[in-house]
Parts: sequence; C-alpha cells; structure tokens
Amino acid sequence: MRILIIHQNFPAQFRALARNLAADPGVSLAAIGKRGCPGLPGVRQLTYAIERHPAAGTHHYAKPFESGIVYGQAVARLLLELKGEGFVPDAVLAHPGWGETLFVKDIFPRARLVHFCEFYYHAQGADANFDPEFPLSLDAALRVRTRNALLLMGLEGCDAAVAPTAWQKSLHPPAYHGKIALLHEGIDTAFMRADPLASFTLPDGKVVRAGDPVVTYVARNLEPYRGFHIFMRALPQLLARHPGCEVVIVGGDGVSYGSKPQGAASWRARMLDELNLQSDRVHFLGRIPYGAYRSLLQVSAAHVYLTYPFVLSWSMLEAMACGCALVASDTAPVREVIRHGENGWLVDFFDAHALASRIAAVLEAPAASHALRLRAAATVRARYGLEDGVRQYRALLGLAGAPAGSTTLHSPGAPHGICC
Repeated sequence: MRILIIHQNFPAQFRALARNLAADPGVSLAAIGKRGCPGLPGVRQLTYAIERHPAAGTHHYAKPFESGIVYGQAVARLLLELKGEGFVPDAVLAHPGWGETLFVKDIFPRARLVHFCEFYYHAQGADANFDPEFPLSLDAALRVRTRNALLLMGLEGCDAAVAPTAWQKSLHPPAYHGKIALLHEGIDTAFMRADPLASFTLPDGKVVRAGDPVVTYVARNLEPYRGFHIFMRALPQLLARHPGCEVVIVGGDGVSYGSKPQGAASWRARMLDELNLQSDRVHFLGRIPYGAYRSLLQVSAAHVYLTYPFVLSWSMLEAMACGCALVASDTAPVREVIRHGENGWLVDFFDAHALASRIAAVLEAPAASHALRLRAAATVRARYGLEDGVRQYRALLGLAGAPAGSTTLHSPGAPHGICC
C-alpha cells in the first residue's frame, strides 16, 4: 500500500505513525513538508519552498486564503512529480491548515484523503475574546470568520478526518461531524513515565530530585494563550508562602499563538517588568532537550498547565504520564481529561490567587497527591496510549491488522524538541 503524509513541519503530530509505517514492509511511504522541516530518517521526503506571498494590496481578511493557494500550488507541483515517477498513493494523511491539500484530489482523485482537523476558528466561545485583558475588536472578529475558508474547503474535499479531542471536534460545523473521527495520536507512555529516582540539575548547579518542592511550567513559547501571564502573577504569593520551593519554567520567547506584547521584547520580559520579580528560585530554561524535559517532569512536585479554550497540548498529557500532580485551568479542553480532585486539580484560568493557593497546598501535603498522581498516569495509559493511537490511524488509512514495526517515539540518542 502506498501512503503519502503531508505536513509543513513533517513529521509533527505524525512522527510515531510515520515510523511505524516506514517499518512496515507492506507500506511504501513518502512525505511532503516545507523546506527546513525536521524530516524523519528512513522516510523519503520531498520539500517545497514558498516563492511568493500575498500582495500588499490584498485585503487582509483574504491574505490567509491567498497564501493557502500558494501553498497548495507548491505541493501540487510535488504531487505531479510523484505521479510522474509512478507513485500514486492509496491514502494521503495531511494537516490542511495551511492549504497544502487544496489540490490533492485534482491530481490523485482516487486516493483516500484523511485530514487532521486540529482547530476551527470562532470569534466567541473558544480562544478568541476569551481573555478580557486582550479584547477582540470587531475587525478582528470578522477576520476570524474568514480564516475558516481553507478549513471548510478541506472538510468538503477530504474523505475522512481526525480530531484529537472531543472539544476540538465540536468546534467544527455539525454537518461534518460524521466525517471526523475522535482519535488522539497518542503519548509514548513507555518513555514518559514516573521515576522516583529521577534528578534534574538547575542552572545554578543545584540538583533537585523527585520529592523536592519543585514547581514546573512548560509551553512551546511563554505567552498568554498558555496562561503564562496568570502563572507569573501567582508566583509572588507562592514564593512567599513556600520559601523552599523552586520554580522551573520551560519555553521559548517567541509567539506560537496570539500576538507579541506591546512595548516588550517578549512576554517573559513583559511579565518580569510588570512584577519586578527578582528571585533566585525562579529558573527560566528556554527550550531544552526532550530527555531533560522528561527528567524535569519526573521530579516535579506540582506541574502547572494553563490554556485558553484552544488546542490541548501534548505537554499536559506527558506530565500526567510522568505522574505529575497537575494544577490546570478549568477550561474546556482540559476538563475533557481532568476530573477535579481525582486525577488533577482545576482552577479558574484568571484567578492567580487561587492558582498560587492550590500549588502551595500540593507542595505542603505531597502524600495527599499520591493517589491522584497514579490516576493521572493511568488516565493517559488508558485513553491516550501511543500504540492505540497508531493502530486506529492505520485502520483509518485502510491498513488492516495489527500495527507493524515499532511505535516508540524516542530511540536512544535521537534528538527531540519539546512538543507543547
């Protein structure tokens, strides 16, 4: 069977599946990504570059759509190249969010096209206008509506689709719900697991171990979408209440979602300036290797995960898999996984005081969280296991039988970034 995977940042969400397919002698696998994407050893990959961008005079509502056409055309050229070589895929798995799949069916009309439906935009009821600190203008709200044009074309054109959580699926138009399977790609629980002997070295040389009062926060970038501003505002109260705790923050200074701060180089700089926070117990690590990230989660006494009503991060599930005592925002994607007081703690996203109090309570009575930690790890193993995710993806692509090859994400010595 011939399978093609398309993702501008290949392998992205499809890393484990791609490895599994590449190891299957019954599968001929190819991938398409944007030039500079990570790629995957053992997988033939074609890349494209964007030669032009939307014209300056294009209406700003329409620029994402014009950009999507450019992306779609770039991928179409590679599809024609594959076709000329005789590679005609039986199934195509793709993320449609940037327009790469617009013309797949024109070139390979018989291929089964499966879309990864990550998010469908709304001006109300999801991420946009959620945070009163950053109100949405009417112009921005109207622009949000038009951002779905590419996604609607994708929903209409694909044969099947996948959403990783029920809440993310619910955002899509009800008319297409029958097309969208609920399927999370899975967490590697063989790698992401608790370790009572774990240790982690802080930037100042201090070594912390499982059982120490370590508070962790992780995001791809430190920004309001992941509640960074709220977390920072909780720190003065937390540091005063628990003089022995160490706070370790992982994430870059860029912007993955939302906008850059006004008058500051980054949200980290903005919040440090707002709070005048000067403490040698708050450690900013930037982005760190995957193995170090796992060790940090394994020593965490309280892990904080905050998010707007938006895409659910792998990092929350990975923290749970490592047996973290999770303190998380009471927002829709989180409530789908966390049951308050059973496998984690929920707090109002905007209540920095409540957040600090809950973190401190977890630190002050670590034994009380033991059963909660066990249930957190069990939740991920039962509902978000990697092998089950790969098996279901294979079935969706038309591959019968049990998964072939390895489903392990993390081979010894392999470089990995954090996925948050």
